[in-house]
Amino acid sequence: MKNNTINKKEIEKFSKIAEEWWNPHGKFKPLHKFNPIRISYIKENIIKTFKLVRKETPLKNIKILDIGCGGGLLSEPMSRLGATVTAIDASEKNINVAKLHAKKNNLKINYIHTSPEKLKNENKFDVILNMEIVEHVEDIKFFLKSCSKLLKKNGIMFVATINKTLKSYAFAIIGAEYILRWLPIGTHDWEKFVKPDNLIEILKNNKIKLDKLDGMKFNIITDEWKISQDKSVNYIAKFIKN
Repeated sequence: MKNNTINKKEIEKFSKIAEEWWNPHGKFKPLHKFNPIRISYIKENIIKTFKLVRKETPLKNIKILDIGCGGGLLSEPMSRLGATVTAIDASEKNINVAKLHAKKNNLKINYIHTSPEKLKNENKFDVILNMEIVEHVEDIKFFLKSCSKLLKKNGIMFVATINKTLKSYAFAIIGAEYILRWLPIGTHDWEKFVKPDNLIEILKNNKIKLDKLDGMKFNIITDEWKISQDKSVNYIAKFIKN
């Protein structure tokens, strides 16, 4: 039985460019463009599911675990919305960058250098964020099983990833890495992309059911991402624990 979800090669890849996390024009430029749509999707769905009052800090008292948090691009906005955020990453460099940036911005985020199967946490979380991470882990089944153990009953798990289609190979690898140079070459491995049906099946086996599945599409004209019916490349899913 596997007891580790860390893919050393993937960690080294992101550790090398860790200093770039907060540069909106650097190697993580696509994620900076991606971030507004992710934030609003997560926020709106948490408010709706938990019937929260929309105010300045609508996520107050919501405990969020951000897995594979990188430099904190999602952890910080969640913290600003009032959530109590724990954020983990298998790259120590990423965690150090994230800690430094949060300190500069006076944000209290509990950053930990670890992976979900090794996280020591007595209290479970209301929300787990698995954003752009499942396509980089060593064993997706073991990874999602470890994550599901950390989620409260009726809690929400968000997963955003890339579908395994010919179109995703053309767009996410050939287009984004080789032609547009949005991402460093080698960022993605098509073999590790995940079809929505596979993801749904794995989580169903861990008593976590699909609530919502949406596509995400980049509009070249407006230069921004939007929620779409098209799930053939990027998609985001909301799951609820039974």
